[in-house]
Formats: sequence, C-alpha cells, structure tokens
Amino acid sequence: MNRHATVTPAAPSRAVDLDQHDSVRSHVNQRIHDEVAQLERRIENLRLVNAPYADLMITTYQRMLDRKRGFIAQWELDQRY
Repeated sequence: MNRHATVTPAAPSRAVDLDQHDSVRSHVNQRIHDEVAQLERRIENLRLVNAPYADLMITTYQRMLDRKRGFIAQWELDQRY
C-alpha cells in the first residue's frame, strides 16, 4: 500500500434527466436502438448454429432485449423497432 496515496471522495451521484437536452435524448435513442438491432442479429445468427450453448445465449439475449424495450417504452423513445 502506498503511504502517500490520498483518497478522494466519490463524486455525488446525479439523477439522469433524458428530457433535459434534446441532443442527449437523441443520442440515447440512437444508441439503444442500435443495441436492440445488434441483439436481434445475434439471436438470428444463434438460431442458425447447432451448438449446446445456443439456447442459453438466445434466452439471455431475449431478456436483454426485453429490458431495452422496456427502457424505450418507459422513456417514450422512438418506437421504430
């Protein structure tokens, strides 16, 4: 342990307000929809693979999709997917 190291307090957590700036909302909207599209592609690719882990991965990705779609609905983002 470094005897001369100083510990700085953690920055206070701030609540995120997606409506504060349109640019933030637009960025989050684009990012979350890109992630949804990527997960959907991964699921489709896994459906073509005959591997023992494929079903587990598909289930995991489906849960991630459900959470991301829930986020989209909660924040009333563009529902294009």
